[in-house]
Amino acid sequence: MLLLFLIILPFVAAALAACMPAHARNREAWFAAAIAVCGLLLTLSQYAVISEGLVLRYQLAWLPAYDLNLIFRMDGLAWLFTLLIQGIFLLVVLYARYYMSPKDPVPRFFAFLLAFMGAMQGVVLSGNLIQLVMFWELTSLTSFLLIGYWHHRPDARRGARMAFTVTSMGGLCLLVGVLLLGHIAGSYDLDQVLLAGDTIRAHAWYLPTLLLIALGALSKSAQFPFHFWLPHAMAAPTPVSAYLHSATMVKAGIFLLMRLWPVLAGTPEWTWIIGTAGVCTMLIGAFLAIFQHDLKGLLAYSTISHLGLITCLLGIGTPLAMVAAIFHTLNHATFKASLFMAVGIIDHETGTRDMRSLSGLRRVLPYTATLAIVASAAMAGVPLLNGFISKEMFFAEALLVGSASNWWMSAAAVVMGMFGVAYSLRFIQVFFGPLQSGDNATPHEPPRWMRFPVELLVLCCLVVGILPEFSVGPLLAAAAHSVLGDTLPDYSLSVWHGLNLPLAMSILAFVGGIVFYRWLVAKANLQQRDKVPLLHRLNGKDAYEATMLWLAASAARLERLFGTRRLQPQLVLLIMAGLFAMLILLWQLNTSSFPLRLTPVSWPFALLWLVGASCAIAAAWQAKYHRLAALILVGGTGIVTSLTFLWLSAPDLALTQLMVETVTTILLLLGLRWLPARISARKLNWVASTQDKLRRSRDMLLAVAAGSVLAVVSYIMLIQPENQTISLFFLDNALPLGGGSNVVNVLLVDFRSLDTLGEITVLSIVALTVYALLRRFRPAAESMKIPPQQSNPIDPASQQLPSEQVKTGYLQIPAVYIRLLLPVIMLVAIYFFMRGHNLPGGGFIAGLIFSVALIIQYILAGTAWVEARLKLHPHAWISIGLGLSTLTGMAAWIFGYPFLTTHTAHVSLPLLGELHLPSAFVFDLGVFAVVVGTTMLILMALAHQAVRSHRIPGQSNEYRSPQEPK
Repeated sequence: MLLLFLIILPFVAAALAACMPAHARNREAWFAAAIAVCGLLLTLSQYAVISEGLVLRYQLAWLPAYDLNLIFRMDGLAWLFTLLIQGIFLLVVLYARYYMSPKDPVPRFFAFLLAFMGAMQGVVLSGNLIQLVMFWELTSLTSFLLIGYWHHRPDARRGARMAFTVTSMGGLCLLVGVLLLGHIAGSYDLDQVLLAGDTIRAHAWYLPTLLLIALGALSKSAQFPFHFWLPHAMAAPTPVSAYLHSATMVKAGIFLLMRLWPVLAGTPEWTWIIGTAGVCTMLIGAFLAIFQHDLKGLLAYSTISHLGLITCLLGIGTPLAMVAAIFHTLNHATFKASLFMAVGIIDHETGTRDMRSLSGLRRVLPYTATLAIVASAAMAGVPLLNGFISKEMFFAEALLVGSASNWWMSAAAVVMGMFGVAYSLRFIQVFFGPLQSGDNATPHEPPRWMRFPVELLVLCCLVVGILPEFSVGPLLAAAAHSVLGDTLPDYSLSVWHGLNLPLAMSILAFVGGIVFYRWLVAKANLQQRDKVPLLHRLNGKDAYEATMLWLAASAARLERLFGTRRLQPQLVLLIMAGLFAMLILLWQLNTSSFPLRLTPVSWPFALLWLVGASCAIAAAWQAKYHRLAALILVGGTGIVTSLTFLWLSAPDLALTQLMVETVTTILLLLGLRWLPARISARKLNWVASTQDKLRRSRDMLLAVAAGSVLAVVSYIMLIQPENQTISLFFLDNALPLGGGSNVVNVLLVDFRSLDTLGEITVLSIVALTVYALLRRFRPAAESMKIPPQQSNPIDPASQQLPSEQVKTGYLQIPAVYIRLLLPVIMLVAIYFFMRGHNLPGGGFIAGLIFSVALIIQYILAGTAWVEARLKLHPHAWISIGLGLSTLTGMAAWIFGYPFLTTHTAHVSLPLLGELHLPSAFVFDLGVFAVVVGTTMLILMALAHQAVRSHRIPGQSNEYRSPQEPK
């Protein structure tokens, strides 16, 4: 339960933070910090278990038959990453309290940040591969929201779209790779997959699986050729950049490669794919960082380079390289988070991040300058700082895989080290020279607690650099052991290893970096250079934008060729596809399995269908002249369909069809007013009249074809033998397993409740979409005003409807009858709801009945009268309904059952006797609330349009958007 709590806590906190008052930074910051402290304490409490090499595991049944369960798993590696995520989050929240402007909508900021932390924790704690991919995509979504937080800025929107596009495409590749990996291993359970390493590496699908997973990991961690998106994510607020670059998002790909290292590593393919990507990334990122003018841009490319170093270590594939990769991940998180926060302080105090406008800042920001210089030295790999030890381990592993004839890895490592020293020197140059402070002439040190996170992180760099074995040794050992197991190598975290070749490489890189930087300053004029020689032609951003433009142009070309805004051509394509599928189905059936069975004709039933067919044909004919008559005739066809269901002993379907027909007829009636006016046939010339007849003949053929497809498919299903259908299963198990004798209702709220949950979610989305679209086309405010002398006599305070409307229809029925009608129909709805589990009824039917009651109030009393007395909140109904249905499913986890498993309680009450109370009752109550909420939302939108667009003498009745000029 602890692991489940760690996952759920940030998301619940994000929802609560979003509801807090705006512009109250203290409250939101303290709340987010409290959540981080709580999670941090829970994580630290498990160190004793993790240090012994044990694995914490918590499983919730989801779809056990398909090996799809929610599994949360914490070993040493997951524990270390969780600690990193929560610890950096706590410092970022403290820093953001002072960084964010009082004008910023901070509830939204902290809500997104908490959700981002929860998504990252979900990635590192997932024990199921499919579940890991779901959290993986959630990190892409939440990072998109954070990068585009200042959505009024074009660069923020562009950077957010770029990051989301690249990482989401990588996520799709990862999903396919994970599916292949689970298929090869025979399970998606991570523990089972980690035990199947030999089987996976020997499988014929190993290479495509490796390529797909590598695409997902490399795109998420901004590795070549996907490195271009990360610098454009710098449009995010600096706290977001610090968190994203140090402990989250870009570290997700690194974590995935570490997690699957025992399964996928150890082959030449792994070394060439992962190692080559890492080498290219660390060299390109380090070289491009030297020529940046934006401080955050320099740090972004340095992040790319260091991530490439870690990827290169993982590609080397030796156990010691894995230890070095985990160690450098920790080191990079500490000095990179501190550097980003220092840049935020500089930007906050000077108003700019342009290094061409900054110099001599150590005179006005002495403490910040000292901290930033120490963190930069750690980034460059200066001795007695944490970056030196892990980088020296990298040099040693590069030498190990090299030889006299294969020295390219060692050379690349030294060159990367030289570039790292060069861009670190470029960074600290803003603190030296004459004072030049950008837009702000009087910068000063930030508040004490804004600088505290930087101080703590720099202190960690010093402590780890001086006392590595004491400070980080146990944590590193626990994380490495969870990946390497018994193959954990002997290694030393001592600062001094004697005079050896790795030390010589470190000295060469350090001295060479200083010389290279001085040469660039003297010859290349870094302050004025806007483009990097040669490499700017290989800019991934240009390739990305060119690809997006090509895709947009191709989509527009396809839309011109095959797309249309007219409904009929789209229906033609759909119906032709249905006919093709029907022909394939008929071709697959032989004559023995497709007998022609005719039943005796029932003349009452035939007469009923004759009436229905007549209504359908008459509706098609009347649609040309009178849409209202056509709508009434279509309703007649629906009633005949309802009677057909009743004739065939399907009372649930009959009730549902009747209620749906009632509600949709009224909603369509309100929507008829938006259809274009019909042109009289008398006004058409001979050519236009002929075209109209041909079009209507075509529509008739399409209708007949669509009906034929459904008729044939239905007939084929009806003639199947009973032993080949699933209906007997539901008939036999509805009562013993579902606790109800109404098979249809038990099927909807028990056996296929997940489908029902998806359907009501889609229904809610459709209703919200309709509501949003109708709001955009409301008439202007001037056309909504009604003179006081034309107010509704029912409610003198309401001046919404002219008295002529009252005389012509709204008050023909006494108001007392209107008021009594609603509770009566409510009782009917409750009756059908309560009996639904055993007799025809249920939440869907009851919701429609109650909606009809409210619709009657609108029809008889009018919009103003109803809304003045009935406080309807359809959004709340929808939210409560979806919440009840979802929480009902999650409650099954408490008892160790799969999601949405139904439980039936037997309660004995005085007078009433024994009652059967299934948990599906609460689920059905959620369905009821969603149906009422969605129906009322659409009805209220249409009703408001009808009232506000009522034509009043002397006032405009023109339809236009509020933003559109008159």
